[in-house]
Amino acid sequence: MTKTELTPRLFDPLPLGAVLPTGWLRDQLRVQAEGLSGHLDEFWPSVADSRWIGGRCEGWERGPYWLDGLVPLAVQLGDARLMGKAQSWIDYILEHQHADGWLGPKTDPHEGTGEVALDPWPQFVLFKAFTQWQEATGDARIIPAMQRSLHRMETLLMEKPLRSWGKMRWADLVLSIHWLYERTSEEWLLSLAAQAHAQGFDWRKYFSDFRATEKIDPAWLAAQSEEGCLPLHGVNNAMGAKSGAVWGRQSGDIGEAASSLHAVEVLDRYHGQVTGVFSGDEHLAGRDPSQGTETCTVTEYLFTLEQMLALTGEPALADRIERIAYNALPAALTADMWARQYDQQPNQVLCSVAPRSWVSNGPYSNLFSLEGNFGCCTANFHQGWPKFAANLWMTTPDHGLAAVAYAPCTVTTEIDGAAVTIESQTGYPFRDEIKLTLKLARAASFPLLLRVPAWAEGATVVVGGQREKAAPGTFHRLSRVWRDGDVITLHLPLTPRLEDRGNGAVAIHCGPLVMALKIEEEFKQVGGILPHADWEVHPKTPWNYALRMDSFPERFSSWEDPISAMPFDGQAPPLSVTAPAQCLPEWTLQDNSAGPVPSRIPAQTGVPGAERVTLIPYGSTRLRISEFPAA
Repeated sequence: MTKTELTPRLFDPLPLGAVLPTGWLRDQLRVQAEGLSGHLDEFWPSVADSRWIGGRCEGWERGPYWLDGLVPLAVQLGDARLMGKAQSWIDYILEHQHADGWLGPKTDPHEGTGEVALDPWPQFVLFKAFTQWQEATGDARIIPAMQRSLHRMETLLMEKPLRSWGKMRWADLVLSIHWLYERTSEEWLLSLAAQAHAQGFDWRKYFSDFRATEKIDPAWLAAQSEEGCLPLHGVNNAMGAKSGAVWGRQSGDIGEAASSLHAVEVLDRYHGQVTGVFSGDEHLAGRDPSQGTETCTVTEYLFTLEQMLALTGEPALADRIERIAYNALPAALTADMWARQYDQQPNQVLCSVAPRSWVSNGPYSNLFSLEGNFGCCTANFHQGWPKFAANLWMTTPDHGLAAVAYAPCTVTTEIDGAAVTIESQTGYPFRDEIKLTLKLARAASFPLLLRVPAWAEGATVVVGGQREKAAPGTFHRLSRVWRDGDVITLHLPLTPRLEDRGNGAVAIHCGPLVMALKIEEEFKQVGGILPHADWEVHPKTPWNYALRMDSFPERFSSWEDPISAMPFDGQAPPLSVTAPAQCLPEWTLQDNSAGPVPSRIPAQTGVPGAERVTLIPYGSTRLRISEFPAA
C-alpha cells in the first residue's frame, strides 16, 4: 500500500529539547517553575487530587492542561524535580489505560456520566502533552498508547459525533493524529482525522461569512443555546483560527491555509487589541481597550500561531507571536507567576471585585488570583512561555534553519550529518542586537533564514565582516559554507513608533513591545493564602493622560536599565520611554474600568508639553494605559 503524503510544512518545528533558553528567557522560565507551574500539583485540588491520577476532583481538562505546559517547562530547564512530576502523571495515566484503550477517567460531573456521554476534548490536550514527552524522552509507551486510545475514539465517534468543546476544537485532535501518522504510516489515522474534520465546526465558513462584527450583546447571548454560544467564545476562536491550515495538510486544498490567515485578519479587524490578541470576555467583545481577553485565549492563540507559522511560513505570523508573547502573556501574570488574571484589559486602571462591561464574565475576572472567575486559566497558562521558547527556531525544507523569533537561547540539531549548535546572545526585545555564534563539528553548507520584523526599518545583518541591509517583513536568507566560530550580528532598531488604534486613540511601540503608562500600583490581598493569594490592584498615581503627539518622535526619549532575573517586574523595567503628556480630569471610570478613550481633547493650559510621563513595557505592568488619547 502506498503511503498517503501529508502536504509538507513550510517550516518544521524541532523536537522538544533542541531549543533551550538562556539569559533572561531562562530566568523567566525559572520564575515560572518556582511559581504556580512548579507547585500547582501540591495544593490545588483540580490538579493535586485530579481524577486523572486517581483522585476525587476534576477529571476533565485541568490536569491535561497543566501537564501540557509542565512537560516543555521541565525539559527546557532540565529540572529533575519537574521532570519527576511529569513522569509520575504520565506513568499513572499509561498504567491505568482502560482495556478498551481509553485514556483517563471515563466519568466527570462536567460532562455527564459514561464515556459515550463524555466530550473527548480533554484527550486532545493529553495527546499534546504526550507527543512532547515522546519527542523529548523517546518513551516507547507513548505511541502504542495513543494508537489504542485513538482506535477507541474512532469507534465512539461513530456512535456519538463530536459535540460541545470537542466539536469546536477538532483541529487540536487532528494535529496529534498527523503527528502519529508521520511516525506509523497507518492509513486508518487519516480516516479518523477526516472523521473529526467532518464532525467538527466549520471554521472556514464561519470566518468567510463572519457576522460577529461588534461586541456580543449579553442579553442576546443569554438567550442562545450552547450550540449558538460556543462559536463566539474567545478561546474557541483562538483555537479555531488554525483549523484551515491544519486540515490543508491532509486535504491538499491550498485555500485552507489562506482561510486561517483570513481568520487572523478578521479577528483583528473587529476585535483586535494592541497586544496582538483579540477581546473575549468570555465571548467576542469588540475593540474597546477596556474589554478583556481571557488568559486561555492568550496561550491558545500563541499555540495556534506557532502551528500556523510552521504550516505557512508567513513571517507576519512570527511578528504576531512576539507581540503576544512579549506583551499579553507576561501581563496576564504577576511578575513572580504566583497569580494570574482571567481577563486582562489593554487599558486596565483598577483590578477589583466589581462588575464590569464584560460580555459574560463575573466580578472576579480581572483580579490577580489563583482561580478567579473560573479555573481553566490557572491550569492552562503554563504552556505559553515554554512553547514559545521551543519554537524560536525551526528547520527549512532545504535542510536549513530559520530563526523565526528572537530571545536568548541555543539550538542544537544535525544537518547533513554534521552537529550544529547556534547560540543566540541577546537582550531582545529590550535590546536591539542579536548575536548568533555557530558551533560546528565540521564545516557545512546550509541556508540560514533570519526573520526581519515588518516594523524593523533600517535592519542590518553583519556576517564575515560584511554588512547587508535586511528588508523588513521577510526572512533574510544567508547561504554559505559555515565554519566553527562564525558570527552573525542582526540589528533591529527599537525606535519608538506610533500606531493609530482608531477613534482618536494611539499606541506607542518599541520593536515588539507595546509601551504602556507606568502607574504606581498598590496590591491588596482579598482572599487565598500566600504565596498563591488573590489580589486587587489599585492605582496610586493618575492614569488619565493624553500623549502630546505634536512633538512625536522628537520629545519621546528612551533609555535602558539592566534586565533583572524577573524580566517583567514593573519595579525594574529593562526599557523605558518618557513622553510629553496632558492630564484629562474628565476621563474617568465607567463600569469600574477606564471609560472610552476621549476623541476630543481640550486645549491645555499652562506651558505646552511641560508634563512628562513614563512608559514601560506592557508586560511589566499590572495597571496601565496602552491606548492613549492623542493631544
